[in-house]
Amino acid sequence: MMMNLKSKKKKPKEGAMNLRGHLKELRNRVIISLLSLVVGFIAVFQFSDEIIQYLTSLGASIGYHFVYISAQELFVQYMKVGFIGALCLASPIIIFQIARFIAPGLKKSENIVMMFSIIFGFIFFIVGVVFALKITIPFMLDFFYKINTNSDISSSITIENYIGMLLMVFLIFGIVFELPVITVILTQMGFLRPEWMTKARPAAIVAIFVLGAIITPPDIISQCLLAGPMIILYQISIYLCMFMVRKKDKARAKE
Repeated sequence: MMMNLKSKKKKPKEGAMNLRGHLKELRNRVIISLLSLVVGFIAVFQFSDEIIQYLTSLGASIGYHFVYISAQELFVQYMKVGFIGALCLASPIIIFQIARFIAPGLKKSENIVMMFSIIFGFIFFIVGVVFALKITIPFMLDFFYKINTNSDISSSITIENYIGMLLMVFLIFGIVFELPVITVILTQMGFLRPEWMTKARPAAIVAIFVLGAIITPPDIISQCLLAGPMIILYQISIYLCMFMVRKKDKARAKE
């Protein structure tokens, strides 16, 4: 009887220790994530002036002239570039820390998919940003400049608005290029089927062109520069979804 009472008393203690272990692990992973952000910010901030100079040179080569209208405006852009650059650099570490924290509750196959999603998610995001930098932004800047030069109104473009617009475009294209990775994750979780994506393809194409018209200048070239890759990525996502479903079905058949 006494032994039973002792064993009952020990169980909450073990549960409390287990909970403290999880909280300690969570604290350590949060600290690592924050440190990676700080280190990334320090690293990127060292080159923020060069980054700003490069981004403004894209517009200056076309004919844009930039100003700042408050004492802190230019410095704030350095800080903004430093923070966003740090977030991009630290994102694999942060996502990895989140993944490792929830990994014990996942199956081995789910862990493998998650790790590949982290790696390819970062790669696809960078590809989207590079695509925007090398192809989309030059077309957009050239279009806006040609429209503005047809007017007698002179322009004074603030560095805040200019950098903000470029960062928004980078973010949009980075997220858009994440579509195949998001598809793999949703398929693995059972929220997506290839037949659903195939059936929704006509509506998705229309939605893609509408989205392209909203977030790009009102010319067909810029719209196609966004819509074209999105349609290709959507089709790739369908194939990835098919592959994932077939793989899951084979695994269930073996069980």
